[in-house]
Amino acid sequence: MLKPESFQRSGSFKFRGAYNRLSQLTESERAAGVVAYSSGNHGAAVALAAKLLGIPAVIVAPATGSALKLSAIAGYGAQLRPYDPASERRDEIAEAIAAERSMTIIRPFDDYAVMAGQGTVGLELADQAGPLDLVLAPVGGGGLIAGVATAVKGLQPGAAVIGVEPEGAGDTSQSVRAGHRVNIGEPVTIADGLRASEPGELTFPINSRLLEDVVTVPESEIIDAMRFCFTRLKIVIEPSGAVPLAALRAGLVPAAGRIGVVLSGGNIDPSDFAALLAS
Repeated sequence: MLKPESFQRSGSFKFRGAYNRLSQLTESERAAGVVAYSSGNHGAAVALAAKLLGIPAVIVAPATGSALKLSAIAGYGAQLRPYDPASERRDEIAEAIAAERSMTIIRPFDDYAVMAGQGTVGLELADQAGPLDLVLAPVGGGGLIAGVATAVKGLQPGAAVIGVEPEGAGDTSQSVRAGHRVNIGEPVTIADGLRASEPGELTFPINSRLLEDVVTVPESEIIDAMRFCFTRLKIVIEPSGAVPLAALRAGLVPAAGRIGVVLSGGNIDPSDFAALLAS
């Protein structure tokens, strides 16, 4: 069974975690507002959740990021603070804004409320699909799969959960094998939502305990999975969202039994999508 989070509000699973976190803010925290840093999807999700809840929001996003995602952030009414990834650190910018304006930082994955919200993907998958033998989900900082694994394992203890990363962004797979968090430097992959250089401080212990494995897939297989979704399923999936299906189609994970696959998002510029599928 495929779980296409591209149909979620803001176009990805990120809205689940963002809304859950913002809904738990106190009245004084809501009045002061929130700041988030993101390559795109988390920023759009926070911007939309903030708009719905009437909370001021500032999103720190790369100036070189997806024009579609930056436009969505601005369209939801958040203040966009572009930065240069080559010379600036987004977390430092967010921390400075939070300190100056008394805002709450909404982290993309290293937050238990964010993980819990994202974990509702697993709750729905287990409920809608019934008994599962295997669940596949993408891994960036590890928040989505930590939430999904917690939910699935709680409801179906016998189900295996495997994380999937691009080959050029294998920080979690390397960390799991090393037994501690490993920083791989600047990741290189078309899957812009999975460009984490190191697993989260909060997510890594959860994933180390609950995941059966973390595998990596080459870029060509990611594009093939995107093409399959478009031509055969008639849905648009961004590279980050196609990673788990790519692993299944490439035979990098067991293909027996009942399998649930999380397609985490579909936010990609049409021209970029066309160029990738034509490559």
